[in-house]
Amino acid sequence: LKGITVLDLTQMMAGPFCTMLLADMGADVIKIEKPQGDDTRRAGPPFLGNDAAAFLGINRNKRGMVLNLKSTQGISILHRFLSKADILVQNLRPGALKRMGLGYDEIKSLYTELIYCSISGYGATGPYRDKPGFDLMAQGISGLISITGSPGGPPTRIGVPIADLNAGMFAANGILVSYISKLKTGRGQHVDVSLMESSIAYTVWESAIYFATGQAPGPVGSGSPILAPYQAFSTQDGYIVIGGANQANWERLCAVIDREDLIQDPRFINDPLRRENYQELAQVLESILCEKPAAYWLDELEKAQVPSGPLYNMEEVYADPQIKARNMVVRLNHPTAGSINSIGIPVKF
Repeated sequence: LKGITVLDLTQMMAGPFCTMLLADMGADVIKIEKPQGDDTRRAGPPFLGNDAAAFLGINRNKRGMVLNLKSTQGISILHRFLSKADILVQNLRPGALKRMGLGYDEIKSLYTELIYCSISGYGATGPYRDKPGFDLMAQGISGLISITGSPGGPPTRIGVPIADLNAGMFAANGILVSYISKLKTGRGQHVDVSLMESSIAYTVWESAIYFATGQAPGPVGSGSPILAPYQAFSTQDGYIVIGGANQANWERLCAVIDREDLIQDPRFINDPLRRENYQELAQVLESILCEKPAAYWLDELEKAQVPSGPLYNMEEVYADPQIKARNMVVRLNHPTAGSINSIGIPVKF
């Protein structure tokens, strides 16, 4: 994306994640902040230099400036930027830019090639269009919380702000599609992305089950609504994850644990029955797996080519040799924080 200029009027997570993806791919991203700065600069410990780690983690590869859009001069300066920009991304409160005369309908005739991306809680149309929304609200209204956690447990939010991240990813994808369209037609367009819809879009299996059966799926812990065994299992000294989720893998798993009689057990004889009886299946497997340590089982499962793996915390993630080999930690130089670690780019070319 070298040579493409992006005006970044975003803050917190969804918008900055979108523009970070564009910056990672070479776009010149100019992050424009209010005089008080992006709220994420003050979000959580630890502070590095003058900024929170959370801010540095989501705003790499961007140039920055402060612009007061509540002033006539600030609006004038933004118009000078718009005359040369390819893309504008904003996730301000619904209607904020429109009140300044900077909504898409107000400026599309001035900048006909501009790709204007809006990220909001609920989208630019419909009865909720003016409601502010955060990741938590999106996880709630999309059904994500209803399918997360353990059966019978309290409501559980997905550990990462998945609604924000999904919206940023879909926005970046929509922007790139619009840029391809502009190359063909010479005209920009409005890209309208919401946290709510981006969350619903990720309930592919759960929605399909509801459409087919009329029954709303519930939480299944670390398991899957359609596969078994496919979850975390307790061993003698910790948890591992095992994906014995087809007949061949299931039979190999039975051989590893020296229980090939389970292959003919009428409760577990095929994929649908293993899923239907997944709780009984988990009890049988854990009664065997808890007799030996995690490292033993991971070694034996790997030898038998049964998909399996460790259950890491973040410290263990970045100590893993495969993650190191894939350059998923990079060192960056920040003008005030100095040399810092950042997540590597997951797409390799």
